[in-house]
Amino acid sequence: MKILVDADGCPVKDITVKVAKEYGIPIIMVVNTSHIIEDGYSETVIVGKGKDSVDIALINKVEKNDIVITQDYGVATMALSKGAKALNQNGLVYNNENIDRLLFHRHLSAKVRRAGGKTQNTKKRKKEDDENFEKALRELVTNWT
Repeated sequence: MKILVDADGCPVKDITVKVAKEYGIPIIMVVNTSHIIEDGYSETVIVGKGKDSVDIALINKVEKNDIVITQDYGVATMALSKGAKALNQNGLVYNNENIDRLLFHRHLSAKVRRAGGKTQNTKKRKKEDDENFEKALRELVTNWT
């Protein structure tokens, strides 16, 4: 098992490293050339700035029983299809029961925006989001190993 992080703009990298260190789980952080990650623990994979380049590089490294940290529903879907677990930065565990609904909601929101409408703004991150994420990650790690 390893943890792969869609690390461009990911607010929970430090929490992920803390938990992974405790359990001795390797981490791969995938970023584009706009970001620098040097936490002393993670392997960092740097890719070009091309559209979806981080997503493609990450998914190419995913194996069964890995844990993927991403806020991208498409990446989560591909991770699930490879037998991995997927988790977002707020502690939502993606699964086969909720991913279709999430993808459909994303589609509807994009359709509204293309038509000139507005969708909900992203909520400001709270301490509870970090706590929920850490709890969910710990549960995945302990129930998966």
